[in-house]
Amino acid sequence: MYWFLCHLSCLDMTISSAIVPKMLAGFLLDSRIISFGGCVIQLFSFHFLGCTECFLYTLMAYDRFLAICKPLHYATIMTHSVCNYLAMGTWLGGTIHSLFQTSFIFRLPFCGPNRVDYFFCDIPAMLRLACADTTINELVTFVDIGFLALTCFVLILTSYGYIVAAILRIRSTDGRRNAFSTCAAHLTVVIVYYVPCTFIYLCPGSQEPLDGVVAVFYTVITPLLNPIIYTLRNKEMKAALWRMGGHKDV
Repeated sequence: MYWFLCHLSCLDMTISSAIVPKMLAGFLLDSRIISFGGCVIQLFSFHFLGCTECFLYTLMAYDRFLAICKPLHYATIMTHSVCNYLAMGTWLGGTIHSLFQTSFIFRLPFCGPNRVDYFFCDIPAMLRLACADTTINELVTFVDIGFLALTCFVLILTSYGYIVAAILRIRSTDGRRNAFSTCAAHLTVVIVYYVPCTFIYLCPGSQEPLDGVVAVFYTVITPLLNPIIYTLRNKEMKAALWRMGGHKDV
């Protein structure tokens, strides 16, 4: 479980690093120019890290399914080598998916205008700059990202369906509370991650100004919230914060 949290921490830091520095430069230094190559790199990096995080959330749901539904077999199934292979698989899957999306978008001709009406290079903003019919590109993007998101979300829901059924069979109230506590942080970050992405990529009728607000949420706020959410689930951290507030340990 903690091995996958390490990968999630790396993803959160790198997603912010791909977007926030250029965004801050635009706001603070009025440096709002980005090269075509820089735009390609930014779009690839963002979708590579975003897809990898999507796969990782699915893997973490499966990890919790094994921990709660098959606790006696967990150590034999999720060995160190298996955890390493699964984690590497999420990064590889994100790379392949992002290469496909990036090559498909930048195969279009861009002959003007050259102003990205967005705070970073993303697929919807780049499609508006293409001087060609982008109907096929929009359809492929919708189907590709929609299929990926839907598949991962269904697998997460399936894992939690089994988890809930297993928790309801626990007779002890404390046992149920501990089991739900184990899953609460992951469920929270999944909801925080999927809702904004669904709004941006799977809602063709969304409004552009609101798109920017939502995009700031999942590129800046969500990576910031994830460490806080998981930190507050840790008993030692909660005890330390409680002591910092001038309270004695219970």
